[in-house]
Amino acid sequence: MQPSGIFNKIGYHTKTHLRNRLTAMYCIADFVLHLFVTVDDALAQNRNKDPRAHLWPSEIVTLGILYAIKGRSQTAFWRWAKANLTDFFPRLPDRTRLFRLLTKYQALADAFMATDAPLGFTDSFGIELIHPRREGRSKRQIGKKVKSNHRWIVGIKYAALVNARGRICDWDAEGANTYDGDFQRQWRYWEGICSPLYADSGFHRGTKRGGDLAFLVICKRGENNLRMLIESLFSVLVTVLHLKKVSNRTWPSLEARLTFVSAAYNLLLLWSEELSFQARRHVGIAEIACI
Repeated sequence: MQPSGIFNKIGYHTKTHLRNRLTAMYCIADFVLHLFVTVDDALAQNRNKDPRAHLWPSEIVTLGILYAIKGRSQTAFWRWAKANLTDFFPRLPDRTRLFRLLTKYQALADAFMATDAPLGFTDSFGIELIHPRREGRSKRQIGKKVKSNHRWIVGIKYAALVNARGRICDWDAEGANTYDGDFQRQWRYWEGICSPLYADSGFHRGTKRGGDLAFLVICKRGENNLRMLIESLFSVLVTVLHLKKVSNRTWPSLEARLTFVSAAYNLLLLWSEELSFQARRHVGIAEIACI
């Protein structure tokens, strides 16, 4: 049977490209609408907007989470947003203004962080900012040089506190040469909420450094393999959200990205569980985040 309509005049590969393009457009529309509704419901108490502003707070957070999911540079994301999101955000600001807004409103994304952690796990991994050959060329460099996964990087270290369901409860970031045990200063606020908190031997602090937290359990190699849950988290952050190497060059911008990445991961994990239950099969985060 011969194809009909406009497809009579184009080749097979062009037809396939058009069909894939149309499917992607519908996927993006459904994804953005569902994400905005979820964000707007979560930020019901923060719906005040300056009369001069072009975007509502929930729209800014939605764009921040989309930026985290795309995992590209600021310029590449802004170009993608201008090409695909103008129907949803007709008054999308310029690139520099947009990312200043993301930095300003990043605290609103904390609404998607998990608050319950009767059982917790913590670990850290390195994020590369610049190539080691470029170290020291800028006086405003924020990355530190260290060996991570058997290779030298100049960047930061991201540490996460995850509950037993795999959701991120809290996170912290310091220079890549920071000792893991120093992250205990951030986790001390979880005493009485998260007990116990499992970590590897790298988080152990000697008595001269103040000792370990009372609820921190240091595990030797091979002990308590439930800690692999946080390794699954880091795998998603690297392969799906492209967090292994980022282009942010200032701490406010980098902290905003990490905040939105943490919120995006929790949302994607929640949707993965809901879709897996409805479809009666496992729906991975990578399937949902392919926009």
